[in-house]
Amino acid sequence: MNIQEKYIKRCIELAQNGLGNTYPNPMVGSVIVHNDLIIGEGWHRKAGDAHAEVNAINSVKDKELLKNATIYVSLEPCSHFGKTPPCSNLIIEKGIKKVVIGTMDPFAKVAGRGIKKLMDAGCQVNVGVLENECLELNKRFFTFHKKKRPYIILKWAQTEDGFIAPESKDDNRPVWITNKYSGQLVHKWRSEESSILVGTNTALKDNPSLNVRKWTGNDPVRILIDKDLKTPGDFSILRGEQKTIVLCEKIPERPGENNLIYESIEFSNNISEQICRILYKHELQSVIIEGGRMTLQQFIDSGVWDEARVFTGKSEFKSGVKVPDISGKLFSETKISGDSLKIYKNDQDHNI
Repeated sequence: MNIQEKYIKRCIELAQNGLGNTYPNPMVGSVIVHNDLIIGEGWHRKAGDAHAEVNAINSVKDKELLKNATIYVSLEPCSHFGKTPPCSNLIIEKGIKKVVIGTMDPFAKVAGRGIKKLMDAGCQVNVGVLENECLELNKRFFTFHKKKRPYIILKWAQTEDGFIAPESKDDNRPVWITNKYSGQLVHKWRSEESSILVGTNTALKDNPSLNVRKWTGNDPVRILIDKDLKTPGDFSILRGEQKTIVLCEKIPERPGENNLIYESIEFSNNISEQICRILYKHELQSVIIEGGRMTLQQFIDSGVWDEARVFTGKSEFKSGVKVPDISGKLFSETKISGDSLKIYKNDQDHNI
């Protein structure tokens, strides 16, 4: 790893502190280096707050050093006025002449304009350092802006003998396949993503809350597929504690209120495609598909998914609902106190 990669790696580490808090903005980290020493660091903490470059520059005690320093940033500095002024303007204003960037910004209002502005001002700009790692960092943001859909995460837990649910159960409470540590990790994931989706069967059988109870952070927007509006109004998912979008065939005459939104889809057509368009309309950059086998399989069969997170617990059901049929590239495998977690990536590129 060369010196530029070392500092961009640090930018990525800083940026990850903003996971789950920067939507609709990307996660960005920045470091400022003078004579091979980091003199400033920052990351984008929350949408509407100062950007990474601003925080890094503000953290430098001796601003005179900036004129002979290099600023590293994981994503191209912005060039437009949004909730905050352009970061490229600030870099130029402070006299920083060397800029190292992980990757370009696909957002239409930036998309190379920040780099051009810096170069036109006489800055020496290097782009594409640890680019793949920077793309992975903001996979949600890039998918949303390039493919016009959310980043799609499939998630399920399965028994050692290949079932995701028993044939039947006595009440509408979930049947736990994995241990409490895996359960806590799932709640952490919920705090990191924009939305979470289940189908009618899961809603009726488990009465899920789909919130962040075992972690701290923001609750995701809940998405419920309920063609004929079978889910009782007193079920947790419809109580309105957090924004919930119900996907149905016919919107009720008196649509919901208090965080409850109804959207109509045609159930005879490609459901996953329609769902992606609705989530894009609501500016949701990511979704965890936590539904039952039928819901998961719809996304798998359409090829519209990005990664699958599959837990395997130690229990066995002997019979029940079989696991979804999926093929993908194994990205990682982790042990969680006896449970196994495998993460797969879709090795085919599918646009909608």
